[in-house]
Amino acid sequence: MTEQLRAAVIGAGYWGPNLARNFRGSPDWDLVAVCDLDEARARKVVGPRSTVEVMTSVDELLARDDVDAVAIATPARTHAALATAALRAGKHVVVEKPIADGGAAARRMVSLAAEVDRVLMVDHTFCYTAPVMKIRELVASGDLGEVLFVDSVRINLGLVQPDVDVFWDLAPHDLSILDFILPGGLVPTAVAAQGADPLGVGQSCVGYLTLPLPGGAIAHVHVNWLSPTKIRQVVVGGTKRTLVWDDLQPQQRLTVYDRGVDLGRPDADKARVNVSYRLGDAWAPALPEREALGVMVGELAAAIREHRPARTDGHAGLRVLDVLEATSLSLADGGRLTPVSTGAPTTTLEPVA
Repeated sequence: MTEQLRAAVIGAGYWGPNLARNFRGSPDWDLVAVCDLDEARARKVVGPRSTVEVMTSVDELLARDDVDAVAIATPARTHAALATAALRAGKHVVVEKPIADGGAAARRMVSLAAEVDRVLMVDHTFCYTAPVMKIRELVASGDLGEVLFVDSVRINLGLVQPDVDVFWDLAPHDLSILDFILPGGLVPTAVAAQGADPLGVGQSCVGYLTLPLPGGAIAHVHVNWLSPTKIRQVVVGGTKRTLVWDDLQPQQRLTVYDRGVDLGRPDADKARVNVSYRLGDAWAPALPEREALGVMVGELAAAIREHRPARTDGHAGLRVLDVLEATSLSLADGGRLTPVSTGAPTTTLEPVA
């Protein structure tokens, strides 16, 4: 199957124009329409000389037989209703993060996609960046050994959101990366969240998230709207090597350190373990320069053509959403360790309001 697939973008606000540009630039896709309630905004996205149709009605868009897939770039509270309508209209769907604003709605979406045999994909954009794809490769190959810990920092002097706290705004990026690189995905046993609202805006502006992982490993995520310095860094520590991803160092985003702790056999009385420290070389993997969204839309096309789940499918979106919901529960309970729901997608396909 080599002919182009046909796409439409719903939402011409912040992220929709980026999706439209990448669908237009992809050899796998023909962008046929952009839909937004604001016709002028949609028309600005497609340009004055474009043959891409501008639409204001989602119902009319989904009734078209020349649309194979829709990309949803609208507020999270609308994701479930729009994705459900698109799946029931026989369209493949890629939806902006988070997959929905609640776990029950997300589970219905995942079940519906399976029932109608359509691809449901979440645009976890960072998972399609060259550094994250390389980290996934290094973890899967065993080059780092068994993962012992992951530290992720995403801080900046950013925009305080009126409708979500810093966890729901920024942490989905870090959680989706964890889900993508960890063997078996993001399956923490529980979550502990501590947040602070030093500005008095009514929601956390600074947050710390701790996630115990199976096998004794642990992950930690720091998100912050109030930092005067910008840091985008992930450290993955393994039994063999440690990897550092600094997204603000374009000349050397990834560095692998052959350094760590080696545990010897217990001594005679078995009270202590002999510890030695390994100090080896550091090296920087070569990374291709590709726009992540271009890789993402290519993956959507491949999943459709190969009749397989996308790398960041609905289940991946659901795992991230489950952690976010447990984060909110932990925050409301004073930061206590809170179990993460791992319920299977519901088989009761109720209409989503």
